Amino acid sequence: VQLQACGGGLVQAGGSLRLSCAASGRTFSSYNMGWFRQAPGKEREFVAAISRSGGSTYYADSVKGRFTISRDNAKNTVYLQMNSLKPEDTAVYYCAGNDRLSYSSYDREYDYWGQGTLVTVSS
Repeated sequence: VQLQACGGGLVQAGGSLRLSCAASGRTFSSYNMGWFRQAPGKEREFVAAISRSGGSTYYADSVKGRFTISRDNAKNTVYLQMNSLKPEDTAVYYCAGNDRLSYSSYDREYDYWGQGTLVTVSS
């Protein structure tokens, strides 16, 4: 599967953005999906994940209550709605997919990656 993320940009603290990740290739509903991010000078970290059906989600503590992951299997797209953004959310955001038993918070358990989209939150 090929993944293409978009929707990043510059936003003020407290604002919102919605990232999208469009998939092409194999059946999108075969994949658990995740969002990760990497801030300058830091390691890539888990943000959120969603099961194949969308019935189960999981969030990093740092974004819980502010970010929402969702998917539309008919549109082959996974979303990340980001509200109440903080300067520390500034990073390149990546979508990722796996066709394993379950989603994961570990990037090594994802086999397919999008190219990343930059989110910059100004204070």
